[in-house]
Amino acid sequence: MQTLTTAQAVVSMLELNGIDTLFCLPGVQNDSFFDALYDRTNAIRPVHTRHEQACAYMALGYAMASGKPSAYVVVPGPGFLNTTAALSTAYAANAPVLALTGQIQQSMIGRNIGLLHELPDQLSIMRGLTKWADRINAPNEAPGLVNEAFRRLLSGRRRPVALECAMDTWGRKAPVVLPAAAAQSDPCPVDEDGVERAARLLGNAKRPMIAVGGGAQGAGEYVVQIAEMLDAPVMTGKMGQGVIDGRHRLSVTTPAGYRFWGEADVVLAVGTRLQAPLMAWGVDDDLEIIRVDIDGEEIDRQRKPEIGIIGDSTATLKVLVDRLAAHNIKRNGRAEAVAQTKAQATKKVHDLLAPQLTYLDAIRKALPDDGILVDELTQMGYAARFAYPTYKPRTFLSPGYQGTLGWGYATALGAKVAKPDTAVLSISGDGGFLFTAMEMATAAQNNIGTVAVVFSDGAYGNVKRIQQQSFKGRTIASDLHNPDFVKLGESFGIAAERVKSPAELGTAITRGFARGGPTLIDCPVGVLPDPWPLVMLPRIRPPRKS
Repeated sequence: MQTLTTAQAVVSMLELNGIDTLFCLPGVQNDSFFDALYDRTNAIRPVHTRHEQACAYMALGYAMASGKPSAYVVVPGPGFLNTTAALSTAYAANAPVLALTGQIQQSMIGRNIGLLHELPDQLSIMRGLTKWADRINAPNEAPGLVNEAFRRLLSGRRRPVALECAMDTWGRKAPVVLPAAAAQSDPCPVDEDGVERAARLLGNAKRPMIAVGGGAQGAGEYVVQIAEMLDAPVMTGKMGQGVIDGRHRLSVTTPAGYRFWGEADVVLAVGTRLQAPLMAWGVDDDLEIIRVDIDGEEIDRQRKPEIGIIGDSTATLKVLVDRLAAHNIKRNGRAEAVAQTKAQATKKVHDLLAPQLTYLDAIRKALPDDGILVDELTQMGYAARFAYPTYKPRTFLSPGYQGTLGWGYATALGAKVAKPDTAVLSISGDGGFLFTAMEMATAAQNNIGTVAVVFSDGAYGNVKRIQQQSFKGRTIASDLHNPDFVKLGESFGIAAERVKSPAELGTAITRGFARGGPTLIDCPVGVLPDPWPLVMLPRIRPPRKS
């Protein structure tokens, strides 16, 4: 037992649970917390940003790139509210992020006095955006609540959690018992019976396919083994990119996966919502679905599967590999049929989106195999989700269903902090990039060597295209007035250049990585082909008969 302030206890528990970087923006409600952090900066590095949104985006990028919990700390009220787009994205992307915020004086919470940064009910907002949130009311509560936060981060479906603490509670002292061990995840045993049933169904399937999402990022080894045993194509949605090497003969993205869905008799879905297939592509009586998901609510959220297995994807698929061999039939000609369908879908993508693909090819060649690409809500980003080959897990970062415009650059900075020896590239449009462009100051101050590419077309391109196509050219609020991006980057003290072709882009990216520090590349583009015909795919299976 030690006599500690609440802040000292929290900092000690962050350190115990493996937090080595804290993304932050100080303020008066957290002064005592930062005073406690000052004594532990040898163990926890503070990286302060120019806007609270970047604190949360950088923590998100750190968690997504590393697969480990990350944390940020901001002031309450507008400070916390500025982080909520990133917090909701962490929820959508299943990222283990701890949001730590201050509060007004403890006795004033909920009284609507009108104090600085007061909200009617900040904790309720936190609970609406996370899997769990609570308030630290005293120093002796801090160790238990912080460990509980990390237990929840590590257990089940990984989603953000939050803690708040009043400004006068941070500095309050009391006897505190610090646990000797960090938080542990809850046990998650393998459903042996479910796996055996799945092995029998898959083993006898004639046209099986596999669909993987973000929940399969750690299970790639076993996904490949199962796919090769079945000669089954593996469809990687945007969150499943990298589960299987994009160069593998059985790896396919959604345009080819759509075709395989139309002919499959059994689908093994691992760590994926299957949102588009179930809601848009269709299900009929000839299709049986096996779902593996650590979230029991997800298993039958849209439709009850033939077999639902609640559990960790890696542990479950490891057992499935062993069980499948005893039931697996031969599928003569299946491998050739898969290759033909994949080639046809790939050709269609190339025919429709050739301009985007020339740029994506240059990016892929410039990035090492383990290089991380952070996409954006931009024409190049949309295409990248099914036309950019990803080779390693956690090397294609996307905002999931939240579709958070402007998330990319700051998220990429966090990914680079998590993986300082790995090449990290962000791609943005000129609209999205300016959401967090001020964080070039953070990159320069901390020498965060992310290379940022801005594809500038002078518009919110997707919005403008829809207005032109669907509303008879009545464009409104979609054109942009941009700064000179090269001069803007240089004014922050980072390397910046402009390129005019895919070849020049590839060379500039290579130069940026070799340079080591932060780099901004402006790449002006014209109007690009519409990717949506390959995104919004219609029903391919007839309705169920029963």
